[in-house]
Amino acid sequence: MNNAAATTLLVVNLGTPEAPTAPAVRRYLAEFLGDPRVVSIPAILWKPLLHGLILPLRGPRSAANYAKIWLPEGSPLLVYTRRLAARMQEAIPEWRVLPAMRYGEPALRQLLRDLRRQGVRRLVVLPLYPQYSTTTTASVADVVAAETQDMDVTLVEDYSTDAAWVEAVAASIRAHRARGGEGRHLLFSFHGLPQRVADAGDPYPQRCTASAEAIAAAAGLQPGQWSIGYQSRFGRERWLEPSTQAELDRLVAAGVREVDVVCPGFAVDCIETLEEVALGLAEHFRSKGGQLRYIPCLNDAPEHAAALARLARHAAGTVE
Repeated sequence: MNNAAATTLLVVNLGTPEAPTAPAVRRYLAEFLGDPRVVSIPAILWKPLLHGLILPLRGPRSAANYAKIWLPEGSPLLVYTRRLAARMQEAIPEWRVLPAMRYGEPALRQLLRDLRRQGVRRLVVLPLYPQYSTTTTASVADVVAAETQDMDVTLVEDYSTDAAWVEAVAASIRAHRARGGEGRHLLFSFHGLPQRVADAGDPYPQRCTASAEAIAAAAGLQPGQWSIGYQSRFGRERWLEPSTQAELDRLVAAGVREVDVVCPGFAVDCIETLEEVALGLAEHFRSKGGQLRYIPCLNDAPEHAAALARLARHAAGTVE
């Protein structure tokens, strides 16, 4: 393959620490939480708080949580993203498919600079955020715009209701429930967002609702058999409601004792799905007398790779 002439597809995920240790987590969080797209507090106020209080306190706690879910090959998010990119490469052999991280390694900015030096001119960027948000997809777009002035770039901004992706998620739900009974309530848990960001016009909550509705319909669920929650809150300000934990509490108070949880805002499993939901929220729900079953992300499933490969090719105008 002529790498300079071929279209290059960057499959971009959020990022992860290099190791489940406090120093590695602090380095990662410093980059992540230092992005003004993620935390919009003026730097003169935010950085002393971040480096003087938040990182020293949060680093060891987060490292312990990462250690609970770390794989022999490394961080689940990085391992599954690499595997997904490899499967997508098989689906698009005429392109070059590379994994990238917005924060951490392999760094998106450095990869873009390397591609420019190699003479690559045609680039497709697929952020692994199904639902567009200014805090995620737009941050990727910022880096891409800054590093690709002389390249032909296609950015996939949203695939929240893409038919093939919706069907892949729905099929995983149907398969999971076929193994354990159909009577459970299904809870869609999406990553949270400060309410002020949504109030400023970020379409993320609407995109999450659209995804949940489309997936529920494809999975054959009726209204009342599913609901939505938002997880991974940070800080004291108001976030999107209801929180996933609050929704679980509402369900158990209403007499629901068995709940399946799916996280279709995450392309691959990571600390937010494996530690926060499959371990932490499952234990919380169990303490209330309920049973929570976590439905894994699509990860590197063939159907997932095929859906995203087709999405990328369609965005580039190479699918009829």
